[in-house]
Amino acid sequence: MSKMGPIVLFGSGETAPRVQRIHRRAMEQLSSPVRAAIVETPAGFEPNSEAVARKIADYLEHRLRNFQPQITLVPARQRTTAFDPDDPAIAAPLFLANYLFMGPGSPTYAVRQLRDSFTWHALQLQHRRGAALCFSSASTLAISRHTIPVYEIYKVGEDLHWKEGLDFFGAFGLRLVVVPHWNNSDGGAELDTSHCYIGTARYDRLVAMLPERGVTILGIDENTGLVIRPDEAICEVIGAGRVTVIRDGNVQQFRAKCEFSAHELGDWRLPSSSLGIPQAVMAAAEAAAKQAALNASGDAGEQNVPDDLRRLAQSREEARQQRDWQKADQIRDQILDRGWQIIDTPEGPVLEPAK
Repeated sequence: MSKMGPIVLFGSGETAPRVQRIHRRAMEQLSSPVRAAIVETPAGFEPNSEAVARKIADYLEHRLRNFQPQITLVPARQRTTAFDPDDPAIAAPLFLANYLFMGPGSPTYAVRQLRDSFTWHALQLQHRRGAALCFSSASTLAISRHTIPVYEIYKVGEDLHWKEGLDFFGAFGLRLVVVPHWNNSDGGAELDTSHCYIGTARYDRLVAMLPERGVTILGIDENTGLVIRPDEAICEVIGAGRVTVIRDGNVQQFRAKCEFSAHELGDWRLPSSSLGIPQAVMAAAEAAAKQAALNASGDAGEQNVPDDLRRLAQSREEARQQRDWQKADQIRDQILDRGWQIIDTPEGPVLEPAK
């Protein structure tokens, strides 16, 4: 089995200047070039979800410029739309990336849109094949075994309850609930906003309401990240605060620059690369790898692409280099109207018949 990439969990501020060292720690473990794919899903309900993802792209491009990351957006926004997380064409850039980032937004929306989707399985598979997998603070809630519906409770005023999460770490033998913003103090002296804006009193009640026993709570402070190296079963704390692990009634705190065993989180084990991954996703990943190899060797077939479409693809690439995203998207749509689609690869754009 190939070596898995690092797993990065942010407590907050995933695009703050002071946390770039967390991104850097993950990128240092990757082979060059760094090919980043930003998944829009958690903010897919927002009309400006693309702009949210582009801010992350700008951050990586400017703050991590030493790695010269090549960045692609994955607009897996909403089921049964043109940006369906179940559409293999939407998820295709994930198979060419080695730095996967799931951005900010609503945890419960992300769970609804990603559960058992092609995009979610593609993320897991690519990580198991060596890509770094990074979760914003909102996304850490979504990938938990049980998710705190923070917006519903804190903003809407719903009664305390849990939602079923994506349970990313279930494949690793863990029953893990991640709580970002662990030491948040935005409410000042008047309002306790710790424990992800829930506050200590309500958090204690929530823990008592957990649907099962044997759950480990992983609390991550503001501007702090936990970088997990799966094959080594090592967790590294990076940033301004601490990581809190609560398991079987025992509380442990780990400061920045500390490392601890992943077995502190539960019965840690490595899943096989194919565990729980549908055959269709496996086949798509293999096809993408073969195509990338052909492109790299210069042996890819020309597929009879019309010359004017090639010129359009080149114009789109120039627009992307100039960060004229509106023009680039318009050209992409022109090409799609002609029955072709653009696949962005590390070697440049490739034109294929639209599926």
